[in-house]
Amino acid sequence: MELQNRVAIITGASSGIGAGVAKTLDAAGMKLILTARSQDKLERLASGLKNATIVPSEITVDNLPQKLVDTAINTFGQLDVVFSNAGVMNVGPIEEVNIDKICEMVRINVESVYRLAYTALRHFKKTNSGFLIHTTSISGLKTMPQYGAYCGTKFAVEAFTDSLRMELAGTGIKVACIAPGTVDTGLYDEWSKEGKDYITSGGSLQPEDIARCVQFLLEQPDHVLIPRLLAVPTNQPV
Repeated sequence: MELQNRVAIITGASSGIGAGVAKTLDAAGMKLILTARSQDKLERLASGLKNATIVPSEITVDNLPQKLVDTAINTFGQLDVVFSNAGVMNVGPIEEVNIDKICEMVRINVESVYRLAYTALRHFKKTNSGFLIHTTSISGLKTMPQYGAYCGTKFAVEAFTDSLRMELAGTGIKVACIAPGTVDTGLYDEWSKEGKDYITSGGSLQPEDIARCVQFLLEQPDHVLIPRLLAVPTNQPV
């Protein structure tokens, strides 16, 4: 895909991987629709970009996916890429885990991903083109004690992505996922020292590392699709 003047939606755009991807795609000449909870953070990010429109919202709002698609069409006249990146991480032992937070994680990490994917893909099918990329995780490929619910959300999106890929084969629409290992996004700032030491024991990637992965996927020739890109720190032992 030639990225100049293409239009992308990015969720979870206000910080971390989402912000890193926004900066990279902006530098490549793309026009962006950015969404996240924090209007202040989105405004600060957009102020440093060449061509970005913000849509502040909770990702679980039912009509947000259609609003994002409509905003892209009404603002830029097209939609070419959706980077579905918003997510949270709640882990812990059985005795301590907050079940309500776990269920909210499922809404954010799975339900909102499904809603956006189906909405965007219905638009892409009208144009016989488009690229949907999900942020999953190395935790969508393996399990660990105390991470079961989080791993389950990422396994779900991995399976969903591959099924969509097969359903859309031959249509001109691409679907893929990026599965990062540990990334320094502030996600672990409130974790215990023990938990933080465990998750960062092999070092951390930076958001711009994942952003390069996104650009790499998008810039493959039309006849090439990389369905999953696993990116981890060189020394990650997990």
